[in-house]
Amino acid sequence: MSPPNILFIMADDHAAKAISCYGAGINHTPHLDRVAKEGMKFNHCYVTNSICTPSRAAILTGTHNHVNNVLTLSSKIDKRLPNVAKSLRSGGYQTAMVGKWHLGEGEAHEPSGFDFWSVINWIEKRDRNRPFFLMCHHKAPHRSWEFNPKHGQLYTDPVRVPETFDDDYKNRAKAAAEAKMKVGTDMTYLDLGLAQPDGGNEVGERLIVGSSSNWDRKVPDPEDVTTMRPLIDKHTGEMFTFKTRAELKNFKFQRYMQRYLRTIQSVDDNVGRLLDYLDKEGLTENTIVIYTSDQGFFLGEHGWFDKRFIYEESFQMPFLIRYPREIKPGTVCDDIIQNVDFAPTWLDFAGPPIPNYMQGYSFRSLLQNQTPSSWKQVAYHRYWMHRDDIHNAYAHYGVRNQRYKLIYWYNEGFELAGTNHGGQDKEWELFDCEKDPLELLNVFGESGYAQVVKQLMKELDDKMAEIGDEPAHVPYYALTANGK
Repeated sequence: MSPPNILFIMADDHAAKAISCYGAGINHTPHLDRVAKEGMKFNHCYVTNSICTPSRAAILTGTHNHVNNVLTLSSKIDKRLPNVAKSLRSGGYQTAMVGKWHLGEGEAHEPSGFDFWSVINWIEKRDRNRPFFLMCHHKAPHRSWEFNPKHGQLYTDPVRVPETFDDDYKNRAKAAAEAKMKVGTDMTYLDLGLAQPDGGNEVGERLIVGSSSNWDRKVPDPEDVTTMRPLIDKHTGEMFTFKTRAELKNFKFQRYMQRYLRTIQSVDDNVGRLLDYLDKEGLTENTIVIYTSDQGFFLGEHGWFDKRFIYEESFQMPFLIRYPREIKPGTVCDDIIQNVDFAPTWLDFAGPPIPNYMQGYSFRSLLQNQTPSSWKQVAYHRYWMHRDDIHNAYAHYGVRNQRYKLIYWYNEGFELAGTNHGGQDKEWELFDCEKDPLELLNVFGESGYAQVVKQLMKELDDKMAEIGDEPAHVPYYALTANGK
């Protein structure tokens, strides 16, 4: 049997709930649904670091970010590092990267391991006598959600507001309340497609710290909205006025969702074009097709947009995969996988050995509806960017298993303090994802969860030891050795 082609399609900031087969009912994505209908949908695929650049590095190398040294949004990958494209090319594959790179510019950081990389057509020019590995990366639906005018009439009915939209962040870590990713207060004129009026501070607006662009002025959220200037659609000139702050906040949410979902429609269109091409060329049976995103995205949950956090909407990646030779159509997997597992899985299908440096694991058996007893149902996440000027998201790490999620929030000077588990910025969170799927109640200090805390701390420490990541907390083993 000839090795399969691999078509990896990844969008930017595409939340799972904004794919209709995930059942949220907020939009319709027929071509993405086709991949799920003809293949498998994963409900628990997670990112190791919920930000664009580190996630892409983890996918390409099969390693966590402290190993590939791509920790933050400004990090650049060293092209001398081994990666999955190099392994596949050595195994006879032709390789291509088309679309968004976002791992650094210049010769030292350009894509390596790829025969071709650009933003132009390649698949029709490929060598038809060799299998291909094609990474097709969409920038959409990344902020600022500029949609194709042909989709401008979609999603005019109000989108259902999330249950947690007015979250007050009580019973939670300080980091949740401190984040500057709120739909009600942190969206800009550019985000919402609104004309920017003259003025600035004079009309109650704020410029995002660290930016010099007038387009980064935030739409005001005054105490008395009746005194604010009308908001104006920059394309149509339509004017909007408001009677209450709640009305203004809801307007921002609906406007955000319209623009976001309309942008996704073009991604779905282009996935359809690729699927049709595979059909036309007789490639469907022998091509693994994957659709995912570089992380999740908040669509108003907890009042937020953006990502960065280990909270579920940001942590979960959509993952759809079709391969008629091995995957039964219409199947669903509830096992936990992560983006570091993608590369080993591709190599498992393609034939070249999985290198020892890779820290992920092949989940090929899961695609055949067989879960090995050794499969570890634990996902690890670490966000390294501490309190940047724009988003003010705290650095943190944690683990999630099938039921619980443990999070440690630490400040930028992550010295091993020995006993500091409750400082101003150093906090633990534990969520019971079965009883509290919306993640509203931190039960870390509750007596009924004492054993769960011990179990999750052990899982966290085991995972950090396995991948060689350095903790900023006192490890479970040290605590138990001291009789605590």
